[in-house]
Amino acid sequence: MEWSQRFFLGLGKTGFHRVAYTQWGEGHNKPVLLCVHGLSRNGHDFDDLAFAMSDRWRVFCPDMIGGGNSDCLTDLSGYSEAQYINDCVALIARSGAALVDWLGTSMGGVIGMRLAAQRNTPIRRLVLNDVGPFVPRKGLERIKKYVSKMPIFPDLVSAEIYFHKTNAPFIGNISNKNWKKLTKNLTKPNPDGRGYVLHYDPGIFHPFSAHRDMDLWNVWDAIRCPVLTLRGETSDVLTVETTEQMKRRGPQSTVVEIPDCGHAPSLMESSQIGIIRTFLTAE
Repeated sequence: MEWSQRFFLGLGKTGFHRVAYTQWGEGHNKPVLLCVHGLSRNGHDFDDLAFAMSDRWRVFCPDMIGGGNSDCLTDLSGYSEAQYINDCVALIARSGAALVDWLGTSMGGVIGMRLAAQRNTPIRRLVLNDVGPFVPRKGLERIKKYVSKMPIFPDLVSAEIYFHKTNAPFIGNISNKNWKKLTKNLTKPNPDGRGYVLHYDPGIFHPFSAHRDMDLWNVWDAIRCPVLTLRGETSDVLTVETTEQMKRRGPQSTVVEIPDCGHAPSLMESSQIGIIRTFLTAE
């Protein structure tokens, strides 16, 4: 199934900005699945999943502002949860769907929870990839320390070695083919012509706070749609204690633990994609 690169305009406090997204699957009668990535990633994280799901869904995978092919902001305070939410609402409207399914990794899951908790939400089913309504400060600090690094790679081989070293303990075992794909998606040519750099604006971390726990239990308790939560077995972002509470309160999520990975499962493997497909097609 072919994909196409598309754009729309989002509105922020200093004007309009361009938001890129990939769309997989044609046919306006198909249901819509939105896949939203984590803070330092982009929509191509979901290429394998979107390809597999596009037989039944139209799949929209945005690059949130500051990442991928979307605009970077000159006012760094514009990189905010409220802006990400507004841009996602604009994309839902652009899809033309009255109801959508939502898959969010890390930050993308937080946005999904906030939207699913709203009155008259368009979210039919919610999939959270290694994130929940509570994230301990320790996990946030590790994320900030990792993603605030902006190395320069002389070539893509060096970049692949870097990603394998830094990401393998978290996303688990993926094929060599997928390591190359991940490397290509997460890097871009250095604007000054020297090698490659990471494919996001380092300014996205300006408003990011790791000084306290993230507590969204009040948001969680307001969600009414069915929820599937994937948890990496060794995740320090989504703890076992949090998932146990998620099973008992609010929408009472179904939790599936993914072995041999942490934060967050890659969603490149057919077994992980199958779990999501089964959940979204359940009656």
